[in-house]
Amino acid sequence: MPIKYIGRTTDFKGKSLWEIVGNLKNGGIGRIVIRQMFERYPEPSFIKILKVEAMPYEEPRKVTVCVERTFRGIKYNEPEYIKGASYKSDYQLIPKDQEAAYCKIEQTRPTAILARTCDFPPLYKEMLIRKMKAKGTPITEEPKLEIQHKTSPNKLARVAEEGETPTVNMTIDIGPTRAPRLYENIKP
Repeated sequence: MPIKYIGRTTDFKGKSLWEIVGNLKNGGIGRIVIRQMFERYPEPSFIKILKVEAMPYEEPRKVTVCVERTFRGIKYNEPEYIKGASYKSDYQLIPKDQEAAYCKIEQTRPTAILARTCDFPPLYKEMLIRKMKAKGTPITEEPKLEIQHKTSPNKLARVAEEGETPTVNMTIDIGPTRAPRLYENIKP
């Protein structure tokens, strides 16, 4: 009779953080742990354990760990607390003799330069131009939309300075049409 597995499958390979720090001297403070899920990136991703705290008995497989995180070769400035994901069986301990080689960051990702402005949507731009003409405001250049970018510690991007050409341009475009026959007799 063949074996039939029931339930959800998982891609996790390793131990939970509780199992790792529970078997280490001094709670594993100062040791390097990786998460198998982040091994898919070419840059090194790892955490250095700074402090370990036990959780109440109601949550037996969880532990609160204060860590210094490095994600995709970028070291975070502030220490973080891992609590919710500590039960996942996806953590692996790096042996002490391999820590220096693993934590060495060799390559850096290029910094993307984001555009400060982009074009308005066509209909809105036409409404703005008509409104400016109605007020009698001279139109020297077409109006541009100021972009507000969100920052994230794991993305290497910055907003272009005045006069600098961006490497990432924002465009509002719906792409080529699926029915060009609908636009055959339209005059621009």
